[in-house]
Formats: sequence, structure tokens, C-alpha cells
Amino acid sequence: MSGANKKKAQDTSEPQARFGRASVDESKKQGLVNQVFDQVANRYDLMNDVMSGGLHRIWKTILIDMLAPPKSARPFHLLDVAGGTGDIANRYLEAGGKGCEVTLCDINPRMIAEGIAQAGDKTYATRMHFSAGNAEALPFLDDHFDAYTIAFGIRNVTHIDKALGEAYRTLRPGGRFLCLEFSSVEVPGLDRLYDVYSDNAIPLMGKLITGKAEPYRYLVESIRNFPNQLEFGRMIARAGFERVSHKNLAGGIVAIHSGWRL
Repeated sequence: MSGANKKKAQDTSEPQARFGRASVDESKKQGLVNQVFDQVANRYDLMNDVMSGGLHRIWKTILIDMLAPPKSARPFHLLDVAGGTGDIANRYLEAGGKGCEVTLCDINPRMIAEGIAQAGDKTYATRMHFSAGNAEALPFLDDHFDAYTIAFGIRNVTHIDKALGEAYRTLRPGGRFLCLEFSSVEVPGLDRLYDVYSDNAIPLMGKLITGKAEPYRYLVESIRNFPNQLEFGRMIARAGFERVSHKNLAGGIVAIHSGWRL
């Protein structure tokens, strides 16, 4: 192939995105991620308990404490993106007053179905709304929500910058962005132990509990591909958020990132 023809072939190739250890066409990544969550939806919460030793419950409680939903009847509308089975949504409504409501948005219909089932006939179920949508192009008006949360979901989107831009767009001025996500371990020695655990134990547990190891190999690699605390903080600031900060939990295995739309 001549140099000119080779350059033309390169120019017309589709941009690539990380999917676990592989590089895939950007247009294909979301479909592949959807397949992962289709396979684990009905055992998603159980696997979270097993993989984290139950710590994910504590981390999510800390997230809600930082959000501090009002206890009064004052209206306060939370958007929980990649809300899946409703862990954050339920905790938020349990902690807040009667003025609190939540819209749970997820791109995966099977995960939404799990969330609806878990909401059941809880007393606050009428204040929980469900919507199918992509974090990169949310189906909501500008300046609409008082707070935005996303827990263990943003690393799965193809364009993180677009998801952060949508978070900013849909928040009202004065609204808060909170993201709970796996991060970079900052305790010497713990990082190596965590890598060994992630590479070996998590896929094995996934196979034993769900019958499938591959989705959990992808999830482990998606954690490794995610920006570290400082880099992700800079991305949040570039989206327009101010007073950006993060709080490390479990030595940096996870972090809660915070930003305000002022």
C-alpha cells in the first residue's frame, strides 16, 4: 500500500475506546457494556456484597451522608445516573424527608427492571421515578435537578467528558455532583494485594455466583483504565464544576468525587 493510500485508510478508521484489555470501535463499546450488565443484572447486588465484603454498603452510606438530603418537606430532586438496582435511590429516600424524590436513570433495561422490582411497594415508591437513558445524552431538561449522583457507573461510559457535561447541564445552579467510583490505591503494598485479588478472586467469584467470569474480568480492567483521583478531578473541573474535591475510602480503592454547579 502506498503512503498516501495508507494514510487514507488510517484517516477513515473509527476512533477506538478501551473495553477491558481490548481496544474496540467507539460505536461498539456501549453495546458490549450492555451485554456485560445483561449477564449480571439478577445477581448484581449479591456480587457487590461478595466482592467488597459488604463494604460497598458503607461507601454508599457515606455518599448519602455527604449529599445530606433534607429531612423536611422541602422539594429536593436527585438524579441518580447508572442507578441500576436502586441502591443509591433507596438509601436517599430512606434518609430524606417527604419532599425528596429521585429519578433513577440507566441505559440498561434489565438493570432498570431490577430497580423497579426492588422498589416494590415501599412507602416512598411513588417518589421514585425510572427513566432509560444514556449518561452521555440525558433525556432531561437543563437546570432541572438539585443533585446528581453516579455510583460505580461513570467508568463504563464511552466518553466520560460528555457524561460530566450532561451532569453539569441537568443540574440547577447550586446543585451538587457526587460520584462514587473505584480509584487508584494510595497505600503502599495494598495496591499489589488489591491487584492480585482483582485478577484472581473477582472473576472466580463471578463464575461461582453468576456462572460467568468474563463480565467480571471486564469490570476489573475497567477499573484499571479509569483515571486516578487527580486526573478525574481535573476532568470534573473542565466540565464547569467548582469546589472540586475527593474523599478516599479504603486507602483509595474507591473515592467519592464532589463538585458544585455555582
